[in-house]
Amino acid sequence: MRVPPPGSPLVAVLGGGQLGRMLALAGLPLGLRFRFLDPSPEATAGAVGELVVAALDDPAGLAQVAEGARAVTYEWEGVPAEAARRLEGRRPVLPPPIALEVTQDRAHEKELCRVLGLPTAAFRLVDDRQGLDQAAADVGLPAVLKTRRGGYDGKGQAVVPDRDHLERAWSEVEGRPAILEAHVPFTRELSVLAVRSRDGTTASWPLVENHHSGGILRGSIAPAPALSAELQQQGEAIATAILEHLDYVGVLAVELFELEGELLVNELAPRVHNSGHWTIEGAETSQFENHLRAILGWPLGSTAAVAHSAMVNCIGARPAPEQVLAVPNTHFHDYAKVPRPGRKVGHITITASTSEELDSLLARLQGLPGTTEEAVA
Repeated sequence: MRVPPPGSPLVAVLGGGQLGRMLALAGLPLGLRFRFLDPSPEATAGAVGELVVAALDDPAGLAQVAEGARAVTYEWEGVPAEAARRLEGRRPVLPPPIALEVTQDRAHEKELCRVLGLPTAAFRLVDDRQGLDQAAADVGLPAVLKTRRGGYDGKGQAVVPDRDHLERAWSEVEGRPAILEAHVPFTRELSVLAVRSRDGTTASWPLVENHHSGGILRGSIAPAPALSAELQQQGEAIATAILEHLDYVGVLAVELFELEGELLVNELAPRVHNSGHWTIEGAETSQFENHLRAILGWPLGSTAAVAHSAMVNCIGARPAPEQVLAVPNTHFHDYAKVPRPGRKVGHITITASTSEELDSLLARLQGLPGTTEEAVA
């Protein structure tokens, strides 16, 4: 694909991973240029835009990546919030840095939900080993101990089935400030992705059903099977409340638990999200294109689903393209990353006219490299 010439609108992205890469792949046909800031010279987004190699909080790197940009965005919630704040006076930084400040601390996330009246699992903050005992007495066991900051794809978490496991759980989180969440006997895990533009216009994609293994998202089905209008409305209301409270611009993902027909907020991601990859082929406008439209102040595109869709992550290994494409209605996205255990190196999307056809196509993908449980060991 030909890169737009100098003088075309420039978007600066903090982070150069696969999400940044897919943002650029959505934006290049719109005539946009991209510049990425990433500490690795091998960052995969470097193939589709200019790459500035520096730490994400390096002042010179930040100044260089933002120079001449119409907007600055980020593709990872671990971008230092203070770095985003540093750029805020020079260029529009969207989503706003407050979204990073909230989502980088699970206690702040829970407090935001409390303020907005959004349901979550019962929780207590844990600052020390004695506090863990008290938290366990307050919320009950089983529960999950999570570090307040950092951790993704199951990292920084420990399941606490009973009091005999408290010591081991505290060791697993390395004694860092944490939060103990009561176990939720959920029916299934869902997520809602929503987008808000500069003028306050919001839109949501259909809720998605997610399947995890080893703390890593294995795949998503969209729209979620047996999705009722009431459940969709609940999800949209949760996302909209957060978007408006934070004066948010861009795509937001809210991970949810469904319990007896009600939704509980699990975690937030202030960016385009793995569970939204199906939108590239399965929605009228992908999450990546709508994120760009939003941060640039352009009109949002329709978020309607155009098919029954699924997304399968390729983790730890990459199938050959011809293996994937032998299955009808499949699309292979290679992230050009070196495979290693637990690493997302690509994804497969499938579209179908019925849920039964989708199930049949998914069955034909089972066993391909990167799609097996062993890949995340």
